[in-house]
Amino acid sequence: MEFFDRAETWDRAVIEAAQVVRLRNTVEQAGRCAFYAERFAEAKVTAADIRTPDDIRRIPFTTKDDLRSQYPEGLLCVPRDEIVRMHSSSGTTGTPVAICHTRNDLNSWADLMARSMYMAGVRRSDVFQNMSGYGLFTGGLGIHAGAERLGCMTIPAGAGNTLRQIKLVKDFRTTVIHIIPSYALVLANTLRENGEDPSALPLRIALIGAEPHSKETRQRVEEALGVTAYNSFGLSEMNGPGVAFECQEQNGLHVWEDAYLVEIIDPDTGEYVAEGELGELVLSTLCRVGMPILRYRTRDLTRFLPGNCACGRMHRRIDRIQGRTDDMFIIKGVNIYPMQIEHVIMGRPEVGQNYLIVLENEGPKEDIKIKVEIRDEYFVEDMRALQGLQQKIARRLQSEILVTPKVELVQPNSLPTSEGKATRVLDLREK
Repeated sequence: MEFFDRAETWDRAVIEAAQVVRLRNTVEQAGRCAFYAERFAEAKVTAADIRTPDDIRRIPFTTKDDLRSQYPEGLLCVPRDEIVRMHSSSGTTGTPVAICHTRNDLNSWADLMARSMYMAGVRRSDVFQNMSGYGLFTGGLGIHAGAERLGCMTIPAGAGNTLRQIKLVKDFRTTVIHIIPSYALVLANTLRENGEDPSALPLRIALIGAEPHSKETRQRVEEALGVTAYNSFGLSEMNGPGVAFECQEQNGLHVWEDAYLVEIIDPDTGEYVAEGELGELVLSTLCRVGMPILRYRTRDLTRFLPGNCACGRMHRRIDRIQGRTDDMFIIKGVNIYPMQIEHVIMGRPEVGQNYLIVLENEGPKEDIKIKVEIRDEYFVEDMRALQGLQQKIARRLQSEILVTPKVELVQPNSLPTSEGKATRVLDLREK
């Protein structure tokens, strides 16, 4: 097995020893801003109190509201003239979250991103096309820097303009792309509509992320584009992409524990969940000095995967993100996550590339309707066949979410699509 850098070969003892040293340094660095200095004083914790990675439990959680309260520069831990870049979270309402980076912070991030891409099989000889947005969104510049650090020919295509994307792939013989899963299906559909054969393209790897997706959606991306698709995870508060990534085993995402300390908690109690149990991901930076963040509650739901990975890396693996605590909705007293619905829908061969969950009032009651695009070959005039398919999907969904939804089968390409993150839930209920 090939490795990008030595830290990938560390065993658990070395990883945990490094975490203790780096966590101490991070606590000391974070204490330079008033927000964390006050938190540490209230918790009666200092850098000297950190003797094992578990001592992080002595530090209070940090939430998105905390970060917003410190906007724009309340969390800075270095002089302002040491900051060379600012990124912001993708939220569109309310006070944003701003994350500031020093030159060394950016270099560390580029190394982690290059390590992630190398682990997925990307090499210097590859042509890398970044189909992610640039600007305040971290996905564009973050993975771009990693590709250049690897030495790939890097095409900063940005998001959207699908026909141009296809032309660039063909003209420059692109072999690796970075793309949002829902947009990957849009790209595949555009290829088909324009008579292009994906197998004739040079593409071999797709790096996908930025939105939760099921294994069924990943399989569709692979089949539609003729690539191997590797799941990635990151968030602006932790730099961006490069927090965790799949290796070529495609069996969970390795969290780079030399750079991030990871915990999984019960979102209601804040206590640790058992190994393999679903919970909320909590992350701390271990190498960032411009704006370190400790015990950040991501709201993302995942679990630790037990055992060692066949690739030989000892950095712990998390499962694909199952959704977010704030994505959950309640219908008829039942808690439902959109990913439960996607798992069922995208696993059926008759279903096309898109679906939409509509929550609405039906008189005094709340109801759930799921609009599902059906592939051309299954969208026939035989009403009995369509009704049978409709009933099969509804029964399978009822078994998964414990509520019987209304299922509406619609023609291919009839639901709205986006070049950014897909909108999967439309809540029309009266508040």
